[in-house]
Amino acid sequence: MSEIVNRVAQSSIVSLDLEKIYPQEERVVFDLEPFLFQGLVLKEKDFRAELKSLNWDAYKDKWVAISCSADAIVPNWAYLLVAIYLEPVAKGFVIGGKEELEALIAEKCIASLDLEDFRDRPVVIKGCSDFPVPLFAYGRLIAKVIEVAKSLMYGEPCSTVPLYKKPKA
Repeated sequence: MSEIVNRVAQSSIVSLDLEKIYPQEERVVFDLEPFLFQGLVLKEKDFRAELKSLNWDAYKDKWVAISCSADAIVPNWAYLLVAIYLEPVAKGFVIGGKEELEALIAEKCIASLDLEDFRDRPVVIKGCSDFPVPLFAYGRLIAKVIEVAKSLMYGEPCSTVPLYKKPKA
């Protein structure tokens, strides 16, 4: 009987598991609605006082979306003031909703990738994950890795769907 050889392990294929590099810290929303007077307007003096007395450690190492759930006209400076307080404690923040926050997280995550690990090699983007990585993160990943990879596939190294093959020069 011949010896069983794991050709996948011996190949130059690089497996890229976005779940392993995608930040999994808690995501929270900082809602301006509780700071509105009668749910309609923001009083600057009261707002500044409330922000000053807030326990900002509650946002330590978290990803924060700064938004307002009320249908009110909130001046831009109010969002910016919250951002000033969050900057030293939060992992990151965005003025907008959870979707904008995930877009920021995806951009930061993918920007930190060392592309040299994938240069001129076949790359398999792992498909299954326990952590819900948003689909647009995969899109940003493709846009970045396609610059250097020999080929791109999706799935598992033993069973992939071909996506891209660099044209021969």
